[in-house]
Amino acid sequence: MTDMARNTGPDTCVTHLPPAGWVRCFGNVRNSTISPFDPPPVKPREIFGWCCYDFANSSFTTIIITVVFAVYFVGVVAGGDHRAPGWWGTALALSQLVVIVVSPLIGALADVTARKKVYLMSAAVVCSLATMALYFTGAGDVWLALGLVVLANIAFSLGENLCASFLPEISTAENVGRISGYGWSFGYLGGLGSLVLALLIINSGAGRVPWTFVMTGGFFLLACLPTLMLRERAKRRVLAADQSYLKLGWGQLVRMTREIPRHRTLMVFFVSMLLFMAGLTAIVAFASVFATQVLHMTQTEVIKLFVVLQLAGVAGAYGFGVMQDRTGPRFALALSLLQWIVVSIWAGLCTTKMEFYIIGVLAGSAMGSLQSGARAVVALLTPPGRAGEFFGYWGFVGKLAAVIGQPVFGWIAAYHGYQTAAFANAGFFVVGLVILLTLRLRPQVGELQSC
Repeated sequence: MTDMARNTGPDTCVTHLPPAGWVRCFGNVRNSTISPFDPPPVKPREIFGWCCYDFANSSFTTIIITVVFAVYFVGVVAGGDHRAPGWWGTALALSQLVVIVVSPLIGALADVTARKKVYLMSAAVVCSLATMALYFTGAGDVWLALGLVVLANIAFSLGENLCASFLPEISTAENVGRISGYGWSFGYLGGLGSLVLALLIINSGAGRVPWTFVMTGGFFLLACLPTLMLRERAKRRVLAADQSYLKLGWGQLVRMTREIPRHRTLMVFFVSMLLFMAGLTAIVAFASVFATQVLHMTQTEVIKLFVVLQLAGVAGAYGFGVMQDRTGPRFALALSLLQWIVVSIWAGLCTTKMEFYIIGVLAGSAMGSLQSGARAVVALLTPPGRAGEFFGYWGFVGKLAAVIGQPVFGWIAAYHGYQTAAFANAGFFVVGLVILLTLRLRPQVGELQSC
């Protein structure tokens, strides 16, 4: 765990600092004592490998959840059925329900077995293979398509949690916003690369859309290989004769229920995050469908729109990450939420493609900042040695948000129109902002320290 050391008298908790070169690049940390028994220092290649997972998995959300398969499902697989947006939102919510049930336990198991990387790469393989299998879906294959999407999205979401759980180990309180922002910037570059490849495939001839799903699965699998450079710094717990890793993992969850008063700031932040992520996940799931159904944009126009969005996202994730380290996380997140409120209301009023391109730039610059900022806050408040568990809770909240936001948007759109759904969606960001403004997001001694 790389974090600032805190002296607490004779029993000192020692945390681990990155090497000097890395400190020069990402900011100074406070004095610490390095023990020969400490985990190895963080190397720049590990940060790069960690960022590569964001680069890789963004291809799945960009091509499958947002841009190409969402439109393909509504228009081809479901044949334009008016219930299609409701089916799509419900399927995504169902996948997140599964993740909600299993992610805290998997996170705790990853901690006690010290196998976060094994779990992470297993999730990547499952998501990639299920994504490639979407090639075999066509007109009328509604249940096959939704089943594969549910499986792929479960694996994607679990992998997202496990990847994020490495962040407290490779960052300090002074640079966590920037490193999280670098990861999300890499993610937008990955989404951009997959969009360019998808555009080339689609423009190469009629009927080539299913090949974009094969490309996406292969892209994910190959691009995440540098993540293998991450080192596992947690130590496997030694089992007593009457113990099992499942029992240890469950015991860690039970322990958390008793500790909730010590983590009040994080718990209230999770409530805020639940609301604003409900709004964000709905936009991710329906942006391209909105563009095609309301503004009648072609598939090529939608892809070009999301190329612009990805470029804006790179700048937004990096810029807000730097801002967060300089001004604190609350200001940066509040600014991002204000931007999302404007995006949602303007989308509800939008009538031209040019307007939607401008909205896309605003949304892109705010999207990475919101997700990266929330991830950095959780890393800041995570106790040493419990990253897998706490990012299991982060994943729990994010997935519960999708269970709320995506079907609400989908069924409002199905019966009242997409623009009405966009107006309603703004409410999630407004309430999330109000709760966020009540918090002081600073690391607490009790929350950073685990002796």
